[in-house]
Amino acid sequence: MHTFTDHIRNIRACRLCAERFAVTKTAHRPRPVVWLSQTARIMVVGQAPGARVHASGRPFTDASGDRLRQWMGVDSATFYDQDKVAIFPMAFCFPGYDAKGSDLPPPKICADHWRADTLALMPQVRLTLLVGGYAQKWHLGAKSMSETVANWQKYDPYIIPLPHPSWRNTSWLKKNPWFETDLIPHLRHRVTELL
Repeated sequence: MHTFTDHIRNIRACRLCAERFAVTKTAHRPRPVVWLSQTARIMVVGQAPGARVHASGRPFTDASGDRLRQWMGVDSATFYDQDKVAIFPMAFCFPGYDAKGSDLPPPKICADHWRADTLALMPQVRLTLLVGGYAQKWHLGAKSMSETVANWQKYDPYIIPLPHPSWRNTSWLKKNPWFETDLIPHLRHRVTELL
């Protein structure tokens, strides 16, 4: 296996999805957003960058990121400190929009091509936050995000499944008050322990 630096360089140069992205509504080019390190003990596994992240080159630079940082109990400086927090989405690039203007799912080819080798280069991770259904399906074989998050204690202390922090999940959060009262305090405790 090549070095971590070589691996990161190869991910940044990846153009596997160039043709796929060219035919989306946004007709954009690949721009892998890489936020990984070999020292971070916390890894955030999300879905894929959105349009804002594609533009900024920095993960979770949106309202979802604000909510996720609030859940974790960390400020932006800590969250973006790559020595402490790695951000490893299921796809490194913005997948584009469908005809209705919704984000397309993360292309499976990204995880198939990059995920196993990248994880093997990051054995220091002690807590993985699986944010949303795509991450939970790949890592845990989960079929239901709600059921997986409700059974979060089953995966503790090394994995904590979370709903996506998108505004679209606000009604889910209201229907599941235990998330704020039980899971969030535990999440903050584990994050603090590892920082």
